[in-house]
Amino acid sequence: MKNMKNMKKVDIIGIQMDLGASKRGVNMGPAAIRHADIFAKLDDMGIDWRDKGDIIPQMDGESKPGLKHCGQIVEANARLYSEVLESLKGGRMPIVLGGDHSVAAGSVPAAVRHLGAVGVIWIDAHGDFNNRQSSPSGNMHGMPFSAVCGCGPEEMMPYGPYFADPRHAVQIGARDVDAVERQRLREAGVTVFSITEIDRMGLAHVVSRAIEIAGAGTQGIHVSFDIDAVTPDEAPGVGTPVHSGLTVREAFLAMEMLYECRQVCSMDMVEVNPILDIQNKTGNLACELILSLLGKTVF
Repeated sequence: MKNMKNMKKVDIIGIQMDLGASKRGVNMGPAAIRHADIFAKLDDMGIDWRDKGDIIPQMDGESKPGLKHCGQIVEANARLYSEVLESLKGGRMPIVLGGDHSVAAGSVPAAVRHLGAVGVIWIDAHGDFNNRQSSPSGNMHGMPFSAVCGCGPEEMMPYGPYFADPRHAVQIGARDVDAVERQRLREAGVTVFSITEIDRMGLAHVVSRAIEIAGAGTQGIHVSFDIDAVTPDEAPGVGTPVHSGLTVREAFLAMEMLYECRQVCSMDMVEVNPILDIQNKTGNLACELILSLLGKTVF
């Protein structure tokens, strides 16, 4: 286990990806989070940051049956993979600003390649564990968790076999999971803490268990946070809202606990859609959650 305690060097990497989603607009998510004064706030925390700019997908590319916009998504994610890998090799923590959740198929394998065994904590209202055959829509933002755990679609990760072990993969906050997707998660061995388990056990216990599972025998933890994990009253700017999600306070507690574990090596913050937002409420929340993961506290 590598101790990330002193990792105060951060790289911000945007990716203007909305091709994996069913609704346009989430490609402006990186701008919304930057607009929340993230860099001034990083300065206030004494964090050495770099803005590596945004990756912009190509205008044209092939789709495949069951994999909409596959060519463009894979090409853009290949560039993201290289940027994340470069940051990690330089001893810096990459924070990826999405964009839809398909971008995790670029960030997670880069962490695995650099560190070896990496646990994954996937905070999301959805399972994101479909493949070409199980997806009812062909939208690739519903597939990246499956891809990074080595369960396909293979087309999503052409960089090599840099997979996270599903036994060290945890999903938190699920409340809208397809029936076949649910079975695939179980068969793969992913630990799922649905919103029901959070209600029964409490968020603090769930996150403690998630850290134990993702951190046991691994060299770091990648956190992939879909802002639609938060209840839509507090995070309205998302393309696929689902009622009765995490409260804002629960979301902050999760980030605070993940910071305290000193094992997080990289992060995605995804699915902020400014077109659907109200006065950048969701962009501001996403920014503050990132800062909490980096050590910002209320006292």
